[in-house]
Amino acid sequence: MKKKLKMTAQIIIALLVTGLLYGIGYLYLNPQFGGKISKEEKLAFAQSNQWNGEKFRNLQTTTMDMDLKKMPGLIKDNFTGKAERGPQKELPIKEFDQELWDTKSEGAKFIWYGHSVGLFKLNNSNILIDPMFGADASPVGPIRTKRYSDSTLYIIDKLPQIDAVLISHDHYDHLDYDSFQKLKAKVKHFYVPLGVKRHLLRWSIETSRITEMDWWDTVTVNDIRINFVPSRHFSGRGLFDRDKSLWGGYTFTTKSENIYWSGDGGYGDHFKEIGEKLGPFDMAFVECGQYNENWGQIHMFPNESVQAAIDVKAEKAIPIHWGAFTLALHNWEDPIDGFIRTSLEKGLDYRIPELGEQLIIK
Repeated sequence: MKKKLKMTAQIIIALLVTGLLYGIGYLYLNPQFGGKISKEEKLAFAQSNQWNGEKFRNLQTTTMDMDLKKMPGLIKDNFTGKAERGPQKELPIKEFDQELWDTKSEGAKFIWYGHSVGLFKLNNSNILIDPMFGADASPVGPIRTKRYSDSTLYIIDKLPQIDAVLISHDHYDHLDYDSFQKLKAKVKHFYVPLGVKRHLLRWSIETSRITEMDWWDTVTVNDIRINFVPSRHFSGRGLFDRDKSLWGGYTFTTKSENIYWSGDGGYGDHFKEIGEKLGPFDMAFVECGQYNENWGQIHMFPNESVQAAIDVKAEKAIPIHWGAFTLALHNWEDPIDGFIRTSLEKGLDYRIPELGEQLIIK
């Protein structure tokens, strides 16, 4: 009997060790997790006012602490009724029209591909933001978050050569491994927040094609002045890299346009600061979707999205961060309904492009 119990214990221990080794191997070998932060990077981050020695931080105190008593119910609510909160059929996406894209226009051109994927044509340069064209926003977990449209990875093959890809932060719904594997050969340069470069290096993108940016840093791409600006959010792709890279938004200034892209984040004083320093803007693309009172400091409710556009002194606004994935408990159309209602109440001019539609910003 003792011998049998001993053998059983050995088998259990062997299974646990095997599971642990598999888990560790999965964390380190799966490219989805990106690169691991180095000591050299931490030393370099010390030059940033946003780095406190261990992690990046927001301008305002920001917490995501939730009552542990609420967690079981929140998890249950998140994974039940998910299909009902999304569209009942796949959302169509207009085909990319190269001839139309190349046609001269009075203003900048823009295409929205759902969530926070935006393609701009400014000064005859193609700029792509947060190119998450993949089919799943939860690529490393047991629970999948399927896209509302059929996988849009094929669109990458139809896109023109890209002068610059810009990343707002390293979450899976913005920085997508599958998309980068198809994109990297047709992109001249990548501009990313501090700490995100290590992911691209892991994905075999040359360091010479990557520029990291801190808040208020400026680069020039074909006479387009691009500023990396603050947002109120967080970062991380694995279990141990929370806030080990920065997050933010961008502004684009040419002789004829001034455009703001919020990136992800909750409402805060930074919007007025951006408006004072870099506004007014012809168009503001503001995060609007995936909100909940339990994480209200890192994602905006629709009324806050409208106020953010007003704060940055935008003439018009387009809501983003919706229309592709169910990442919160609200119905998929709630963000846009609330955004339109509040915009009408506050007198903000807005546009709601269709997926894949070419829109002229003027």
